[in-house]
Amino acid sequence: MKIDPKNGLANLLFGMKTTDVVAQLGTPNRHFQDEDGNTIYLYDSHKLRLTFYADEDFRLGYAITSSPDALLLGHTIVGAAITELLEVLPFSSWETEDFDSVTNYFNESNWLTLQVEYGQVIRVEIGALIDEVSDVFLWRFKG
Repeated sequence: MKIDPKNGLANLLFGMKTTDVVAQLGTPNRHFQDEDGNTIYLYDSHKLRLTFYADEDFRLGYAITSSPDALLLGHTIVGAAITELLEVLPFSSWETEDFDSVTNYFNESNWLTLQVEYGQVIRVEIGALIDEVSDVFLWRFKG
């Protein structure tokens, strides 16, 4: 599963609606509404969680994966040592935040989070970008 910073992952582009995603991946194993009214789709075989934002007409705006097949710029991510990844990825700015045994490495310019436990990446989160001037999402899907 290719993670495409700023755009989406696999064949999924930020801005797709639930019907577009179902056409690509099939029916989710589970779906529910979160506390903000967003729709969440879970795909077990892809180890994938997708968030469709309620206040954005239920467009795909955020994805989380713990799939060992996740690739970021040609590098396997889940299970990789964070020290090695930080050396090979071209992103220079990372904010870190610790929660118990987990550290999040966040790159704001790509809205990308690498969640790390015991020195290894355990999951990847990626979100749609927001235009800094107009404060609106930059949807990549034009359908």
